[in-house]
Amino acid sequence: MSECNGNCSGCAQDCSSRTQEPILPTSDTKIKKIVGVLSGKGGVGKSMVTSLLAIELVEKGYKVGIMDADITGPSIPKMFGLNTQLYGDEEGIFPAVTTLGIKVVSINMMLENEDDAVLWRGPILGGLIKQFYTEVHWGELDYLLIDMPPGTSDVAISIIQQIPVDDFVMVTTPSKLVSMVVGKAINMAKQVNKPIAGLVENLAYVKCDECGHEINIYTNDETAATAEKYGLEVLAKLPIDPILANLADEGQIESYQVGALAKLVEKISL
Repeated sequence: MSECNGNCSGCAQDCSSRTQEPILPTSDTKIKKIVGVLSGKGGVGKSMVTSLLAIELVEKGYKVGIMDADITGPSIPKMFGLNTQLYGDEEGIFPAVTTLGIKVVSINMMLENEDDAVLWRGPILGGLIKQFYTEVHWGELDYLLIDMPPGTSDVAISIIQQIPVDDFVMVTTPSKLVSMVVGKAINMAKQVNKPIAGLVENLAYVKCDECGHEINIYTNDETAATAEKYGLEVLAKLPIDPILANLADEGQIESYQVGALAKLVEKISL
């Protein structure tokens, strides 16, 4: 640990010298459990895993919300076919609601055009994340899932420090490069004593349409080594599935037949 200089901004340490006051949600918000879906690397499928996990939880009868905290690369609204603008009252913002009843908040539902770039620096991004937690009428939720931004930047640190996340789910792929970067996110969570439910391996294999044979596209599967190194459990292996990819592109991800994350759902059960 480096010597403290008294400036908590951009620091991930959960030390006694930190003076940040806890932030609270709106008075009508009651959340039983907050789960962050994290990876040190972008493009590995955090949003996909977040979406599938939300769907599986809802199908088990839970009330679920998704906070799209990947401000510069939001994709949750697109996958759920949400094109409406968010609105609010004097006390806060009302989330959008999907066909299955999942509550969603994302910057893309606050922009004039969904492809507008968000050219904001870290402090402003962190402030918006804080608003997503403190100024949204989430109502009564069993689970709030946070689709985390990639990496270990100050935005990710702000979420870890300010929002009471109960569990993290780490998303990785069989790639050695991805596993190395995911290790940084694991260490960040461990450094601030946040529990990690386990690993979800995305893009794990391709299944042959004709015979059902699973084809590994990587020479070595690094996920098992990563799990062993950090003492974590591999809770799911998700294939490259054209059906899932097309449904997400069409905003119909809730039509996908889920079930692959059953072990993860059990792990984070209330």
